[in-house]
Amino acid sequence: MTADAVDVTGVADPSRASRPDGTSAVPAQDGSLVGVKTFDDLFQELTEKARTRPEGSGTVAELDAGVHQIGKKIVEEAAEVWMAAEYEGDERTSEEISQLVYHLQVLMIAKGLTPADVWRHL
Repeated sequence: MTADAVDVTGVADPSRASRPDGTSAVPAQDGSLVGVKTFDDLFQELTEKARTRPEGSGTVAELDAGVHQIGKKIVEEAAEVWMAAEYEGDERTSEEISQLVYHLQVLMIAKGLTPADVWRHL
């Protein structure tokens, strides 16, 4: 999120949030955010990258590194989530959680798991 996406009180304004790719999530009439990637959207995107293996893809590189390296990245990201929650604001915590979700999904793909495989344990 850019600095201008925070209002004068220091609270993140999701209507002005922008992603690293430059796209923005904008509020819809019902209060939901338009342009927000869902868990399933991300999983589909990562699965496609694993299938097509685009050159220079960080996802492909992580998959090629194997389960052990992906696991180490998950542990690192989990610690960053904790530290952000403990010592930083909600926006930073949200960013770290999104990174953890990404790496968890990469591990799911590496292991051949689907979201349904996980949901059945909830």
